[in-house]
Amino acid sequence: MTTCKVAVVQAGSIVMNKAKCIDKAVKLIQEAGEQGANLIVFPEAFIPAYPRGMSFGAVVGNRSDSGRNDFLRYAKNAIPIPGPETDQLGEAVKKAGAYAVIGVIERDRETSGGTLYCTALFFGPDGSLLGKHRKLKPTGSERLIWGEGDGSTLPVFETPYGKIGSLICWENYMPLARAALYEKGVQIYIAPTADSRDTWFASMRHIAVEGRCFVLSCNQYCTKEMYEEDLLETEEMRNMPDEITRGGSCIVNPLGQFLVEPVFGKEEILYATLDLDDITRGHFDFDVVGHYSRKDVFQLTVNAEKRYS
Repeated sequence: MTTCKVAVVQAGSIVMNKAKCIDKAVKLIQEAGEQGANLIVFPEAFIPAYPRGMSFGAVVGNRSDSGRNDFLRYAKNAIPIPGPETDQLGEAVKKAGAYAVIGVIERDRETSGGTLYCTALFFGPDGSLLGKHRKLKPTGSERLIWGEGDGSTLPVFETPYGKIGSLICWENYMPLARAALYEKGVQIYIAPTADSRDTWFASMRHIAVEGRCFVLSCNQYCTKEMYEEDLLETEEMRNMPDEITRGGSCIVNPLGQFLVEPVFGKEEILYATLDLDDITRGHFDFDVVGHYSRKDVFQLTVNAEKRYS
């Protein structure tokens, strides 16, 4: 196929409530499917939340009991993969008849313990779970609550609309991680994120030009109203602005031009129809893994060994 209708879902989590997050995701998948989307993309950590503003009671050298309870709550609202939650999401994706990429917090086994991972799930239009990508390097305080993924979850999937792959948030600032996706032939590059700063949009345009690929950047729009009430009782959360995450999702073509410019200040599903021939048009003068690659000078080695459960 030479065209693909994409839906980038800019919406906020119901923080720390996986059941409500999944219900919201199901409704948004249905809405995008009714609009004829072939590919539906959700933000980073949509289920059960990117817990912006929460410290989990940690300072250098000390962790509080209340912070441990916050982590326990987060872990209990994370999801095993596969599991009943992925079955529910897969059923919604099947009804929509689309591919979908959904950001979740993954629990590595079906207990309240264990390491949590920031993960992007890939679903096929038949509802099957095609695979996942675990974030390789959590950023800053994320390292307190999320483990590191490994090179075994850097998939690129063949679809009728081209090859799709994903890096999460600041992984997109890692040149060799991007190069790994380029080497696998990614054509629709999916960048779920929690970063809505102006510098992010320059990177999305750069990646599109560098990879000669479409870039779908998806962020949450989140307000304090989306947090469970008791989470707002701490001083750190009371001092947060009412608008916690401003959005900024966007869609970029292989020449770095916005098909949909960044959207701020609201929940919205961004739609665009991609002309996949634009990828080949872009390769006329630049192909990062082809005629512009200089493989006689540069080589990339990726350790794809599975290191974690």
